Amino acid sequence: MSDDSRPSPAEVRAAARTAAVIPAAGRGVRLGPGAPKALRALNGTPMLIHALRALAESRAVSLVVVVAPPDGAAEVKSLLDAHALPERTDFLVVPGGETRQESVKLGLDALPPAYDIVLVHDAARPLVPVDTVDAVVEAVRAGAVAVVPALPLADTVKEVEPAATPGEPEPVVATPERARLRAVQTPQGFDRATLVRAHETVTADVTDDAGMVERLGETVVTVPGHEEAFKVTRPLDLVLAEAVLARRRLNDGF
Repeated sequence: MSDDSRPSPAEVRAAARTAAVIPAAGRGVRLGPGAPKALRALNGTPMLIHALRALAESRAVSLVVVVAPPDGAAEVKSLLDAHALPERTDFLVVPGGETRQESVKLGLDALPPAYDIVLVHDAARPLVPVDTVDAVVEAVRAGAVAVVPALPLADTVKEVEPAATPGEPEPVVATPERARLRAVQTPQGFDRATLVRAHETVTADVTDDAGMVERLGETVVTVPGHEEAFKVTRPLDLVLAEAVLARRRLNDGF
């Protein structure tokens, strides 16, 4: 085959299949005692199920790998069997590790080779709109190796010297320029080979997968996020999420 007849990298990426990994092994201590955060009920349905349905609503996503608590894979499988999920999307449950980074790596290891684009999504962001999911996928298909949905900050941010004792006053050391700051969300999208390389080589503690790709020296780009893709972390977030679902039911007529 001549070079002229080979598909371009952009053409290859445009035809690539997309899978999603949802790390759901965390305990979510800030929500208080009880079930793991991903299994907490939201409008009577576990947050994990809401997150699965949100990703599966995108026609680009044909496989979702759920990374369960190390001793909870059977429980999560039963949970998926008990709830209606889109039939055109395949679902796989694997046990996770002790850290989020370990869990995402285990999810990546479980992916069949046919998938070249990978989304990593927080189970605690159950209400992400499908348009946000699609925007991330399209940006990867267009050539970006790492994509994050992001929102401008509404508040001024201060960098401080952390107090030795929680609750003590903290000296401000800098005020970053707000116009250059963004609050990032998920799903974050990646060229699979790049994300695998990041997990194989970056050992430092990072807060998200895009940060790992940054450590490789690769460029991470943003696409517009959405205010409803917020992370459910504290009890008040559950109240807000219930309100969003109530508004959606009203708007959709059911």
